[in-house]
Amino acid sequence: MTRFWWIAGLVLVLAAAPDLALAWNCPVQIKAAEDAIKKAELMKLTPEAKGLITQAKRLVEEAKKDHHDAKAKIDHANAMWKAKAALAQAESAAAISPP
Repeated sequence: MTRFWWIAGLVLVLAAAPDLALAWNCPVQIKAAEDAIKKAELMKLTPEAKGLITQAKRLVEEAKKDHHDAKAKIDHANAMWKAKAALAQAESAAAISPP
């Protein structure tokens, strides 16, 4: 009988795993974007790059809010795409700026 409950519990955990993976991935994406922003800010940013960094910071804040206030999978998905967009903008800022 104990084995049954153990297997039933495992099934429930595995069924919830996609939701957990999505929710736990937001902080990873947000951290990556924040790290890229910090790295880019250590460079001599061009005016265009400064604009990209400003936009990246705004997107990171929105991603944090979406993740924190999430009520459904779509909220986590929005947080992740915003964090990924912020990462791309920070990397682009670094790419167009001298070291």
